[in-house]
Amino acid sequence: MRKTTLSLLLCILALPASAQEHPHHNIHQGPHHDAMEQGELTEAGNSIFATVQEVIRRLQQDPDTDWSKVDLEGLRQHLLDMKDIAENVEVVDQRRMPNGVTLVVAPLTTRADEALERVLSAHPEQLRRETGWEMIVGRQGDQFRITTTSEDPDDTAIINGLGYIGLMAYGNHHQAHHWAMGSGKNPHEGHH
Repeated sequence: MRKTTLSLLLCILALPASAQEHPHHNIHQGPHHDAMEQGELTEAGNSIFATVQEVIRRLQQDPDTDWSKVDLEGLRQHLLDMKDIAENVEVVDQRRMPNGVTLVVAPLTTRADEALERVLSAHPEQLRRETGWEMIVGRQGDQFRITTTSEDPDDTAIINGLGYIGLMAYGNHHQAHHWAMGSGKNPHEGHH
């Protein structure tokens, strides 16, 4: 039952905005329904495709979209950075501190090294804004030292539990950041 409801919801979301606005429109007709009946897949392929498709769908639904400012390639590059820092980085060391954690991570590819440089140039400030935690990043040869601390002793266990990938993924800013990048807005507007 849940799969059927989810599939129906996905079909409705995938319909053009004009079809969603008219309740008398038969949602069981059209290419999405035909694809489901023929056993074709409905997933985009991976999270990068899915994120880009979501941005495209929102852009198409907004009559005020300025297509001359849309930058899906910039969004794709950022999503590739996120993929690299998730998959192509080894956590060499994780040490508890009285008020946080120190991590040493090593990129496994040149692209992952460049991705870490880019992401770690902006993420500490975003994390501080959302949590009050202090993230200090330093470079030691081909490794990065990331120290994250909090003045609240109750946060120490959380910071240690999150570890590298949790600290990188933490927060609610990622989706808004991706929307701003894809739609051609400044993703850091108001945050300088």
